[in-house]
Amino acid sequence: MTAKSIRTRSEDRSLAKIYLAKARDNYEAMTAALAQKNYNAVGTLAVQTVISSADAVCVFEKGVRSVSQNHGDICDLVLQTRLPDVKERCNALKRVIAKKNVIQYEGRNVSAAEAGELAKWTQRFFEWVEGAVNQ
Repeated sequence: MTAKSIRTRSEDRSLAKIYLAKARDNYEAMTAALAQKNYNAVGTLAVQTVISSADAVCVFEKGVRSVSQNHGDICDLVLQTRLPDVKERCNALKRVIAKKNVIQYEGRNVSAAEAGELAKWTQRFFEWVEGAVNQ
């Protein structure tokens, strides 16, 4: 069986810090939104945080980032980094990405419980990426 082909774009590894800064901005806004009980914003910012975090770690480790329309492909690309705890951390990434359509396109609000879970998963993934990129 051959490896799945993921559409990527080559990036200079020095740009990893830029993607990480975007992730940090979204992460900080997400935590503020959670404190303000703005749960829909928590959901949207969680998705943006993990996507920028994934871009940061992939650019840092591989010199590429996903340009696929399928956000699930970014999980597969992160798994290819082979960093310590990558499978466990990708579980958090997958959980947030899986909620993207519910968060952004369904006709309902994000609940307090969902926002708390999203924030927890996002924190785990973001802090792991931050540690890898800032080593």
